[in-house]
Amino acid sequence: MPTDDELIEEILNGSQAAMEVLVRRHYKEIFSYVYRKIGDYHISYDLTQEIFIKMMKNIRSYRLNNQFSHWLLKIAVNHCRDYYRSSDFKSTNAMKLNESFTDANNKVWDIFKAKHQYDDVKDAILSLPEEQREVIILRFYHDMKIKEIANITRCKEPTVKSRLRQALLKLKKLLKKTETETMGGEIHEKRQNKSV
Repeated sequence: MPTDDELIEEILNGSQAAMEVLVRRHYKEIFSYVYRKIGDYHISYDLTQEIFIKMMKNIRSYRLNNQFSHWLLKIAVNHCRDYYRSSDFKSTNAMKLNESFTDANNKVWDIFKAKHQYDDVKDAILSLPEEQREVIILRFYHDMKIKEIANITRCKEPTVKSRLRQALLKLKKLLKKTETETMGGEIHEKRQNKSV
């Protein structure tokens, strides 16, 4: 299996097949990053397509140094930043996270709780300021080191550490608040079940 740099050399020599392999190899990672950052499937899909178009247009500027995935992720980070500044973001509600569902089964409450917990974490991450959300996603979903995050976001390492610490504190506070609210809902649900 050729490395990314070998594929890029082939692309620079005109190979469309190498471009397709490179896109397929990195598509899931980039879409995953964008979706976690944006929170809307359809917008994330469109942005991911735009990121790969940017990649294709700028492939000649990539230096062959076995750091392609970082280079591509940097494009994704910057493209998401541009999206947040755009009128598209401001004119649409990209934070529609909760899907409605119905189930006649008696386990609806369990399904709801599991989905609710997932949504709570997702909502909490999406409620963070962009810079904090970015470091959380890169650190915990992409398993990047502080130094790598600093390189991609063009920040100093202490800044990344500070944003990460602040984000974790906010997440802890938000999730604790949500947990307390959920516990109150469970108590209310149990009381309703007893009275029926």
